[in-house]
Amino acid sequence: MILPIVAYGSPILRKVCSDITAGYPGLEKLIADMWETMYNSNGVGLAAPQINAGIRLFVMDSEQIFANQEDDEKGEFPDEPGYKGVFINAHIKDLNGKEWSYNEGCLSIPKIREDIYRNETVTLEFMDESFVPQTKTFNGITARVILHEYDHTEGKLFIDYIKPLKRKLLLRKLTDITKGKINVDYRMVFPK
Repeated sequence: MILPIVAYGSPILRKVCSDITAGYPGLEKLIADMWETMYNSNGVGLAAPQINAGIRLFVMDSEQIFANQEDDEKGEFPDEPGYKGVFINAHIKDLNGKEWSYNEGCLSIPKIREDIYRNETVTLEFMDESFVPQTKTFNGITARVILHEYDHTEGKLFIDYIKPLKRKLLLRKLTDITKGKINVDYRMVFPK
């Protein structure tokens, strides 16, 4: 089932999410719905708070970034062909590498994109969809998508990384999003 995406300004997007247990009710369906919602809205990642669930869960698929690259973009990122996975109760163990800039967007903050600096490499401890413990290191564009989605479980948004003056310039657009004054081709739910 395609779920509505929670819009910027909703309190859940600023909440630090909770770890869950394997017995979390409806988890398998929730994960399936998150995949369907993410692909329907042309996203590469989706975190539980974006569908109004305050739990440490996100899905991501950087494989589609590589699949849709132009010929002149090939070989640009070290993590080709990407990674597709479910991350439950993810916690960062290590951040490494120099920070690099990439133009990010977010399904909860539509039509706003900004250059954001993030570390090259992240090591995470997490559970997969079968609740098998994992410790993995990711780099390149995959690490970036993971860090973006991980931030959602920490109550952070990509716009938190931009300079105050730039955020001030975005204020009207952000206010319009909170009021639902935006046209997108996927379902959204706006703050009351």
